[in-house]
Amino acid sequence: MNIILIILVFGVIIFFHELGHFIVAKINHITVKEFSMGFGPKLFQFHKKETQYTLRLIPLGGYCMMLSEDDEENENDENSFEKKSIWARMAVVLAGPAMNFVIAFLFSMVIIHFCGSDPAIIGAVYNKDNIEKYQIENAGEYFNGVYPAEEAGISDGDRVLKIEGSTVKNFRELQIYLQIYGDGSPIDLTLEKEDGTVYDTTVHPAKTPDGYKIGIMSVGYQLPKNFGELCKYSAYETRYWVKATFLSLKLIVTRQVSSDEVSGPVGVAKNMNDTFNEAAKSSVLDLFLNWMNYIVLLSANLGVMNLLPIPGLDGGRFIFLLIEAVTRKKVPKDKENIVTLIGFVLVMLLMVVILFNDIKNVFFH
Repeated sequence: MNIILIILVFGVIIFFHELGHFIVAKINHITVKEFSMGFGPKLFQFHKKETQYTLRLIPLGGYCMMLSEDDEENENDENSFEKKSIWARMAVVLAGPAMNFVIAFLFSMVIIHFCGSDPAIIGAVYNKDNIEKYQIENAGEYFNGVYPAEEAGISDGDRVLKIEGSTVKNFRELQIYLQIYGDGSPIDLTLEKEDGTVYDTTVHPAKTPDGYKIGIMSVGYQLPKNFGELCKYSAYETRYWVKATFLSLKLIVTRQVSSDEVSGPVGVAKNMNDTFNEAAKSSVLDLFLNWMNYIVLLSANLGVMNLLPIPGLDGGRFIFLLIEAVTRKKVPKDKENIVTLIGFVLVMLLMVVILFNDIKNVFFH
């Protein structure tokens, strides 16, 4: 059962990514030669009009092959990709990642309808009078008598607007910031009181047995009161995962995470399997919502990764089109193909390294 759910997670995010390319190509009257789910040997195929629809063995990718993409002889065909305007081609290239963000938003709506969202509202500020009731082990000694949020003038019900100048919408953003950058350095916050008063303050985190803390608790998850709030919270959820992806990339590039902390398809599949096993103990609904949550996470991740300006990805292809738009001259096809091939090989080598790391961590760690 879990294997099917895992394959469906990857299948859903890949299908809708390629569907984005497909729909915008059709809108612009571009002939799509093949719409393929997966790579490798064909398992199933059928034709409808000018398009071949294919299901392939390896469910870790897909493609939407348009006329003139794999040959030059059809470049002058009025329905070829190359014959369309620069703006139409840009729209087709960006439609895949855009669809991933749309799907992340739509699936977030279902999750938040049932589970709610975690607004950046402070439910409780720890102090010497209330610390005991929050069931913290050795509560009296936990903060060593120092309660940072209270000393900074923060109150229950305050909403965090910014942390170090960066806009905050979810309480998890605060938690992640403290987890990654929590070295005891002062933190500048912008907050809003319940009466609408906005103020700035600086918090000096206190060292605790669990790392540096500022002494606050979330108000918890809140269900949306109406459709407007549902849409707003869903947009915040999508934004959170997009932001988390960029943060992860930054940590990888700056080598602030070890190779053991980087997961590829195998590691992600193992995490999904563990999560699904736990969720199944609760209810079918819980299992379904966790399944959808992985789609939100990975769809937002795929959308961001595909927009990176790397040859072989949508972002790399967009750069070539951007150069054409600025210079009003197409990049020679042979040069574009060489750069794209190099980029594709490098991406594949990176995938091999990540896959090797995955297998090592999952089976030999």
